[in-house]
Amino acid sequence: MRDLEAELGVTFFERVRQRLVLTEVGRAYVAEVVGSLERLQSATLELLAHRGQGGVLRLATQPAIGMKWLIPRLGRFTTKHPEILLHLATRSRTPFDFGSEPLDAAIHYGQADWPGVVMDRLGDGQEIVVCSPAYLRTMKRLKEPEDLARAVLLQHARRPEAWRRWFEAAGAPAVDARSGPRYEHYYMIGQAALAGSGMALLPRLLVQDDLAAGRLVQPFGVRYLADDAYYLVYPESRRFDARVALFRDWATAEARRGRVPRAAKAARPC
Repeated sequence: MRDLEAELGVTFFERVRQRLVLTEVGRAYVAEVVGSLERLQSATLELLAHRGQGGVLRLATQPAIGMKWLIPRLGRFTTKHPEILLHLATRSRTPFDFGSEPLDAAIHYGQADWPGVVMDRLGDGQEIVVCSPAYLRTMKRLKEPEDLARAVLLQHARRPEAWRRWFEAAGAPAVDARSGPRYEHYYMIGQAALAGSGMALLPRLLVQDDLAAGRLVQPFGVRYLADDAYYLVYPESRRFDARVALFRDWATAEARRGRVPRAAKAARPC
């Protein structure tokens, strides 16, 4: 560091009360080079770990799809592709910023209108109404979608029109679709439904395991395809990346496959 200071003619550190403290010049320099240093470190660790075989796949997901769908199934991916080490991060907002973050791909919920990326849809985009068996027992004479006017509708804070659109698709547009407690994320809505707090409108992909296990039930068979869906997205520069291609093929097949296998479903977190 002293050689670099001498070569550049600047001072990066100063001693304050027997501690080394970055100067203003030092802080500015760190802000400029830290991203490059992190990428260099990551590339070096990847090379040392895999010697050019396989490598690291950096994937970001939103919390709900990561916790409820992806993580319970990842054992199948790692068994099939042990040469690929998956680094998983969660992001509560989209779109993901591939320009500023070292991400290879992401699982995104929205419409297929994100410019500059490749988008492969996961599942068919269905959203369904679900609740716990205990809550369903409290709903007397629940026969038609109109009867949900008596139910507590769990609302997504950032999708205030979701229930209205479902009721329109179900032929019950007169129901007040905006009342009910609001939650920030699908994961929170799903947990509230499991706890018996009300009716939830959720992507089928998120709840298929809970439905199969009987933790949630679907009181109506209305087929409703929302405008939004889950997509695996990645930059154009990753279109022919072997790691992304392997994960894409696996993830799209898993979305068609359905529920998590019994052994994985029975596992308990440590």
